[in-house]
Amino acid sequence: MLLFLAGIIMALEVITTSAKQSSIPSEQSKLDDWIDHNMRAYEKDKTVLSEIINNELTLDKALTAAEHAVRVVKVSQDGKGDFNTITDAVNSIPSGNTGRVVVWISGGVYREHIMIDRTKPFVTLYGDEDNVPVITFDGTAEKFGTWNSATVAVESDYFVAANIQFVNSSPLPKGKLNGEQAVAMRISGDKAAFHNCKFVGFQDTLCDDKGRHFFRDCYNTTIKSVATLTGVITAQARAKVSEKSGFTFVHCNIIASGDTYLGRAWKDMPRVIFAYTYMGNNIDANGWSNGMWPIEAQGDNNKDVFYGEYKCMGPGASTSKRVKYAKILSDEEIKPFMSMTFIQGNKWLIQPPNLKRSTQKL
Repeated sequence: MLLFLAGIIMALEVITTSAKQSSIPSEQSKLDDWIDHNMRAYEKDKTVLSEIINNELTLDKALTAAEHAVRVVKVSQDGKGDFNTITDAVNSIPSGNTGRVVVWISGGVYREHIMIDRTKPFVTLYGDEDNVPVITFDGTAEKFGTWNSATVAVESDYFVAANIQFVNSSPLPKGKLNGEQAVAMRISGDKAAFHNCKFVGFQDTLCDDKGRHFFRDCYNTTIKSVATLTGVITAQARAKVSEKSGFTFVHCNIIASGDTYLGRAWKDMPRVIFAYTYMGNNIDANGWSNGMWPIEAQGDNNKDVFYGEYKCMGPGASTSKRVKYAKILSDEEIKPFMSMTFIQGNKWLIQPPNLKRSTQKL
């Protein structure tokens, strides 16, 4: 599940166990206060172990323990840190890690191909707020396969990134179906959060694979499609109605340089929602693409996809020519996707250690 706020909230399960979770405010000016209020709720109850009380989920026991055992290591290319490379810092984290490890990264361009495997949970990559580091690699599907082309791939749970640019520097694709995918970030672990990060690439830039994920103030929350011909913002992979997965984009900005669709199917029954989002004039009037498998074979009246829009704005937000299977959601229909319970964030979502609002916006 994915949730992009002021960008994107991504999440893979719709869980509505907590009646106390308020909906995301319609005014973007109130969004930061709403997020901070929800995160402070975790801090307030930090001494409470994970248990079910009156059918409401409280805190995550493993996370609570990890946040009481924080270790910071520094990466700096000038030799003044604990490590010169991010890879070496990650390799220093033991398998079966149970405490939060903050990898503090000084400014610079790091050409690295990084994997944080599933045996290393509770890792934070924290970039210098005033000199945001860039992690870059030129992996492509032709060289590595799409899965392993990611500049940074994270398979562990409880990952956090803040103040970092993730870049796949592979050149602009030539339009082939195979071999040109080039991922900047692949996140495959559960309960991950990204704050003030930037994801840059030409094709399959951000691979939100599986798990509950939160994105705040990210570039991709201002979503810029650089496609010169036709681009697609999302390709969601829900395979059946019973699968509680989906992407929710709230208070985002979509800017495009070429004709751009909000989404296409990756598997049979994708679910994607845009709410309170500004859509530029390059958004295709149809909104959603039916030119990709499997929807092209199912016709324009497809009832299995869930493509929803709610109170969006801008020249690309007009729904008068949307495909017939697009859903213009009511106040009631949008509710399950508009609180932290969509990603069960009331149980695990916290601020990164010592996180401050970066003075360098990405």
